[in-house]
Amino acid sequence: MPRPLRVAIVGAGPAGIYAADALMKSDVAVDPGVSIDLFERMPAPFGLIRYGVAPDHPRIKGIITALHQVLDKPQIRLFGNVDYPADISLDDLHQFYDAVVFSTGASADRAMDIPGIELDGSYGAADFVSWFDGHPDVPRTWPLHAEKVAVLGVGNVALDVARILAKTATELLPTEIPPNVHEGLAANKAVEVHVFGRRGPAQAKFSPMELRELDHSPNIEVIVNPEDIDYDDGSIATRRANKQADMVASTLENWAIRDVGERPHKLFLHFFESPTEVLGEDGRVVGLRTERTRLDGTGNVTGTGEMHDWDVQAVYRAVGYLSSELPKLPFDTLTGTVPHEAGRVVEGGEHLPSTYVTGWIKRGPVGLIGHTKGDANETVANLIEDHLAGRLRTAAAPGEDAVVAFLDDAGVPYTTWDGWYRLDAAERALGVPEGRERVKIVDREAMLEASAAPVTTGQQ
Repeated sequence: MPRPLRVAIVGAGPAGIYAADALMKSDVAVDPGVSIDLFERMPAPFGLIRYGVAPDHPRIKGIITALHQVLDKPQIRLFGNVDYPADISLDDLHQFYDAVVFSTGASADRAMDIPGIELDGSYGAADFVSWFDGHPDVPRTWPLHAEKVAVLGVGNVALDVARILAKTATELLPTEIPPNVHEGLAANKAVEVHVFGRRGPAQAKFSPMELRELDHSPNIEVIVNPEDIDYDDGSIATRRANKQADMVASTLENWAIRDVGERPHKLFLHFFESPTEVLGEDGRVVGLRTERTRLDGTGNVTGTGEMHDWDVQAVYRAVGYLSSELPKLPFDTLTGTVPHEAGRVVEGGEHLPSTYVTGWIKRGPVGLIGHTKGDANETVANLIEDHLAGRLRTAAAPGEDAVVAFLDDAGVPYTTWDGWYRLDAAERALGVPEGRERVKIVDREAMLEASAAPVTTGQQ
């Protein structure tokens, strides 16, 4: 009797879970069936949603409800707190599985090559997001001494950083932020936050809803300079072709023509300002220098030579995330992706047998969370095609107990899906005395303890 197709997915964020869902919805899931194991280096699943979405965005975190339904399926197992390749290598995975899908995402900051970017007080947005989202592998404190702060970039991550810096700790207390984050934000001295984009309003990458949310805080006054509202033929074409770009531009126009109010924290959205240097003194940030730009007719900009120095004491660059290289896989350092053809990993012009990618490691860190569904569907369709055509490498040890024995013998303290339910219950219990939905547990050992991770026992 044919055995189920055995698939390993490395990375239990949205991309990996969507891939598992696509496999479960395929014809192969019916006959001969499919057995899926997700490996996640964090003790908890959900990746970007747990550690990359701002805590005051519960609507986006609601996606977890749909992902829960996928992981609840009996054909899917979770092995959390398992690192690739330290705990399990590509050769190990091919021993236990017929196919391996990498969905490891992007968690590092893309570099920005301007003088002074290395100064004390210059930070990557990804590092700050990891801190306020309670990532267990980052420091528990964050320096929030600057009264005036610059954020470089005009995407949703830049908005998250600016909003968290501009809000009060009291506003954020009802969210799931852990005590160390609340304590840090309570000491935050920022009263002015300046967001800089080198192009115009029509080219901003904000989503309309995230942009409008800036104005919902009773403590944040959003300010747009009327001189920054400018469009050329390329910008007008963008607005006509893209409803979201048009909505963003309209919101910015409305803010530009209104009077400045009395809210205590000011958040400035600047356009046509290209950062050229982070200014320093005694090794610390003391300002930002930008060059004024102008539209060139196509929606792009050119420099005018007009420089402006801004009085800020901290700079956060939110110019994009970057995936980390995966051992044993090819990697394009320019794009931060694994070379592939429709999800099939390619090295030297040949497909690596039984090896696939999906999500940001496949296409780069662009688009919204839901866009990874299309990636997953494409990758899984080709995996299934290779399976039906007999192109997959057959696992030498495909039994479901084999990988459990391997991890147990190696002493890997892995967590399970049942363990996530225990961790989830523990976090929710911490929130009850404060009337909060949950309080996130930050320390890795505490997460393992709450999950009751087995060390020498099998999958629970």
